[in-house]
Amino acid sequence: MLAASVTSFDPADPLAGLSVGEVRNPLPTGGWARVRVKAAALNQHDLWSLRGVGLSADELPRILGSDAAGLDDDGNEVVVHGVIGDPDAGRGDETKDPTRSLLSERFDGALAEFVVVPARNLVPKPAELSFEEAACLPTAWLTAYRMIFANSGTRPGDTVLVQGAGGGVSTALIALAKAAGRRVWVTSRSLDRGGLALRVGADAAYESGGRLPERVDAVFDSVGAATWAHSLRCLKPGGTIVTCGATSGNAPSAELSRVFFQQLRVIGSTMGTRHELVELLNFLTVTGVRPTIDRVLPLSDARAGFAAMVSGNVFGKVVFTL
Repeated sequence: MLAASVTSFDPADPLAGLSVGEVRNPLPTGGWARVRVKAAALNQHDLWSLRGVGLSADELPRILGSDAAGLDDDGNEVVVHGVIGDPDAGRGDETKDPTRSLLSERFDGALAEFVVVPARNLVPKPAELSFEEAACLPTAWLTAYRMIFANSGTRPGDTVLVQGAGGGVSTALIALAKAAGRRVWVTSRSLDRGGLALRVGADAAYESGGRLPERVDAVFDSVGAATWAHSLRCLKPGGTIVTCGATSGNAPSAELSRVFFQQLRVIGSTMGTRHELVELLNFLTVTGVRPTIDRVLPLSDARAGFAAMVSGNVFGKVVFTL
């Protein structure tokens, strides 16, 4: 079968270790199910894998990808939940299982014609969503859903700030928060990307690091070191910063005096449960919200999609079809 795999690591040139070619077709074992992938989405996680983060050389080659939608062996349309974990070990939350992993970390991923996952990780795909739309959801959109509804502590009418406009998580945060009744502000280094953020639902766009008209109830930050100080300064007393990533570095100044004096909450958020994925699918079905898709390519052209993400020339999700 055709698959996109990591065969070697190169932090400076991640595409050097990307291979798109034929690999062995996987077979399910007890308790696992096979999915004929119709669409799969690209994530920053895949670039980190190509740089050697979360994998070791003795685990290569590894098929990339944590997001997919397709058909199970009975012909049912399904979405793949990418968290491989035991809910019981996480007190009802598989993302808190100490041994949990994301699809493509310990098991081959979804950028392939077929993927094999635990049977419980298959969720029925609503007929209202295309395979391409559904494939965008299990990582970036599920992460955004949990950040807003489980971790931000915000309510309809509150103001939230999304640091950075354009990535999969950022565009998901904008669309979901707006549909949930929040006032949504974004920051961007690019006027063009700020304008695109307005088109997908943001109420206002500001320059990265710039002064806002007023402080906000919550900040969603996936950037890390480059935006952390600004995120803390933008919060109202008692506000919340929810972090799900650190693409610009993971060791900013904690500014603990600001945190305790302003009584700020700092919440880490990673992915979401199978139940939250079902909730997300229902939310999109009822509201009509849909993922922003930057481009759709055949998996055979996966290298072009990876190159676009490396260059930063992406607004929304890159989706591969098979």
